[in-house]
Amino acid sequence: ALQKLIKDRTTLAIAHRLSTLRNATRLIVLDDGKIAETGTHEELLRSCPAYLEIAQSQLSAEELGLTQEEIAAVMEGGER
Repeated sequence: ALQKLIKDRTTLAIAHRLSTLRNATRLIVLDDGKIAETGTHEELLRSCPAYLEIAQSQLSAEELGLTQEEIAAVMEGGER
C-alpha cells in the first residue's frame, strides 16, 4: 500500500522495519542521534555496521544474501 501512495513523490519515512525501507532510493542511518551513513539498502549492508545490525535482527544472513565472512568484515569495518 505504501508503494502505491509514494509513487512519483518525494517521501520521508522514519521506520525501523526493513520491509518498509528496503526499496528506498536513499536511506539515512542514524546512530546515537548522528548520521552514521547514507546509501541504498545494498550499499549499507556492505558498509554500515549499524544498518547491518538492524538488518540481522530482522532477517537471516541467507535472506540478506550475505555469508558469515561478509558479515564479519562489515562489523569489523571493512567492505565485502
